[in-house]
Amino acid sequence: MSDEQGAGATTPIRSGSELPARREDIELRTADGLTLVGELALPESAPPVATLVCLHPLPTHGGFMDSHILRKAAARLPAMADIAVLRFNLRGTSSPRGASEGEFGDGITEEHDLAAAMGFVRERGLRSPWLLGWSFGTEVALKHGLEHDDLEGLILLSPPLRRTTPEELTAWAGSGKHIVAVVPEFDDFLRPAEAAERFAVVPEAELVAVENGKHLWVGESQTYRVLTEIVARLNPGVLPLPTEWPSA
Repeated sequence: MSDEQGAGATTPIRSGSELPARREDIELRTADGLTLVGELALPESAPPVATLVCLHPLPTHGGFMDSHILRKAAARLPAMADIAVLRFNLRGTSSPRGASEGEFGDGITEEHDLAAAMGFVRERGLRSPWLLGWSFGTEVALKHGLEHDDLEGLILLSPPLRRTTPEELTAWAGSGKHIVAVVPEFDDFLRPAEAAERFAVVPEAELVAVENGKHLWVGESQTYRVLTEIVARLNPGVLPLPTEWPSA
């Protein structure tokens, strides 16, 4: 192939695609003395317009910082949408990046993990932080997110609302924070109709019901939908997201 023929060549974005970004292994230190391991992914050249702090699914059922939606957000959104993505293993969780110290705290002691991540965001001067919680991660976000005044909002993927108390949920009403609950039609724990009832105590909460969606968001079409919902809140001007990327 000549240089001229290859100049506009693109490659489809697939499950394992990793687009250009500046990636850094990081460690977080919690107030109760634990070291947590993670990764920060930044746009390759432009400053980030917003920041995602990712809270992964239940570690006792296989959730970790590489759970596929979080991994794909870090792999794609710095390049596609100029968004910084911070992922880390909550306490007692391991991944190829390494093991975070401590033991699973059922959403209680993870308060310190979230605080360490938000402290890191402040230290690095990362702007407009949002929490991206998935399943168990939504519980950590809802239980402890209000402790952080500089938080822009929450994006809640497949929120089960099993550990979040009614009082903790109601506390978000009038907080001035954006809350977006992305609920699959066929979720294993909380489906759109029940979610609408449960989130009614927070009138400003936005419920996005995803037709044919499932709790684990398996498949490229569901991944694309979730990433689109994220970018629609953090940097809507770049939509629609591309499905191909220039070949190296």
